[in-house]
Amino acid sequence: MDVVLLFPGQGSQKPGMGKDLSEAFPASRRAFEEVDSALGASLSRICFEGPGDELTETHNAQPALLAHGAAVWAVAREAIGPRIVAAAGHSLGEHTAYHAAGSTSLSDAARLVRRRGQLMYDTGKLRPGAMVAVLGKFQDSIESLCELATRSGGLVVPANYNTSEQIVVSGEVKGVERLMEIAKLNGAKRAIRLPVSGAFHSPLMEPAEAGLRETLAALPFADPAFPVYSNVTECACTSASEAKELLVRQLTSPVRWAGEIARLANDFPDALFIEMGPGNVLTGLLSRIAPKAAGIACGTASEVDKLMTRLAQ
Repeated sequence: MDVVLLFPGQGSQKPGMGKDLSEAFPASRRAFEEVDSALGASLSRICFEGPGDELTETHNAQPALLAHGAAVWAVAREAIGPRIVAAAGHSLGEHTAYHAAGSTSLSDAARLVRRRGQLMYDTGKLRPGAMVAVLGKFQDSIESLCELATRSGGLVVPANYNTSEQIVVSGEVKGVERLMEIAKLNGAKRAIRLPVSGAFHSPLMEPAEAGLRETLAALPFADPAFPVYSNVTECACTSASEAKELLVRQLTSPVRWAGEIARLANDFPDALFIEMGPGNVLTGLLSRIAPKAAGIACGTASEVDKLMTRLAQ
């Protein structure tokens, strides 16, 4: 059985994440300890105990999600390693995917995403913005609606193409608010403001690019052992140099998740898609993007046990 790894992004974090996993599997506990050591702080405590507000802060949420994904990978790696044909991650999750593919050590990856989160947070303070999830079908394209809102309110662009009926937009506050009004008039069912600290995946994040590029250049980064599909291009990436450039571009580019998953499902129609991290957001999106694809969430000790049972069949 072929396996495709999926790693969630910001928004999937929740207090208690990884606690039972760490208690059940020494390999998971060591992964959390390594991240704590790399950051010089007890991130594991925030993961296991919260509070939620502290965990949700961008500079904590990003390494927390990396740590949880890496902790699951540490347990499952021996069993599924030879079966892996590709990996993908939603926004921050793409960094976890490259760690799983051997491009970065866990310590380096933790420092990298902590820096990424801090850069994004600082940029959000410098250039305030907002993000909104728009649900439903529109009469016109989301791109044309964003152009209209930009002209009448302020810069707003598509940020996450999650499914055909779930698109996140990002940009200046007035532009995003105008987009919410226009989208509802254009047929959207709901427009939900997201609790984020900036206009991620939009041109407002440009000030963060130089710092992330500098950090990536200073870290060892190897070619991935298996293809990692890119949020930016929807295509497989197999080289370290291309990966680093795409990770920088990702800051200001939309996450083309729907197309990325559709391509993976087409390239590997018989693969089992395993979501490694808290919750089942990506597994849910998979069922809507590629209904014939098989997916399983794997973020708790009991889910790891279920995965091992399934692989043994």
